[in-house]
Amino acid sequence: MVARQVLAADPAVLADLAAVRLGESAFRRELSRVDDAGFDAPTLLPGWTRRHLVAHVGYNARALSRLVVWADTGVETPMYASAEARNAEIEMGATLRPQALRSLAEHAAIELDVRWRDLPDDRWAAPVRTAQGRELPVSETLWLRQREVWLHAVDLCTGLRMRDLPADFLERLVPDVLGAWARRGEGAGLRLVSGDLSSGRAWGADADSATAVASGALPDLVAWATGRSADPYGDGLSWSGEGPQVAPLWV
Repeated sequence: MVARQVLAADPAVLADLAAVRLGESAFRRELSRVDDAGFDAPTLLPGWTRRHLVAHVGYNARALSRLVVWADTGVETPMYASAEARNAEIEMGATLRPQALRSLAEHAAIELDVRWRDLPDDRWAAPVRTAQGRELPVSETLWLRQREVWLHAVDLCTGLRMRDLPADFLERLVPDVLGAWARRGEGAGLRLVSGDLSSGRAWGADADSATAVASGALPDLVAWATGRSADPYGDGLSWSGEGPQVAPLWV
């Protein structure tokens, strides 16, 4: 039998597809380290056990699949009926047996990958809308899923650390987080610098207008910005100006 080929031709889409598959592999690997009794253990996300997190990752894949169907057919198919429905789905999923949760995460990820594979090349720019109401091309679902699987692989607390994640993923995530803050009118005046203050890569406010500057290793910056630092003021970060600060909520 001849294998089905990805229909997309855009190099950026193909690169993102490869990147998200790498992230999915990492999440599966970390999940495989959790025995059935370990599903009741806490994660890095307050109030969520591994049960909640695995259910969320599985249902997120299904929700993104609905956006791909929307782009493919032109028929509006929201990620979730409502925020309440999303939350209820996760709570229900958290009651499933560990094997059912493993199957949910695996099969939902496979379905999403197949949806991406079979999406015609001319549909990747089709607009869809996220659960937060933001309109974007369906190609962005590849990035949204990368965020989910890489960060939640860390959140499982099975040994993967922020510094183990690909540097290009972390570099892409910083402006993503800052953009989310800016849309809510938060984070103005913050400047984040990876590495040396004088020569490191910087995001956010420019050097002249910054009111607070946080500098440090890129993984430490991302951990702070996404609320995953052991210290709410940024474990390992150096601050100048109006700092240290607690990061605004991201999502």
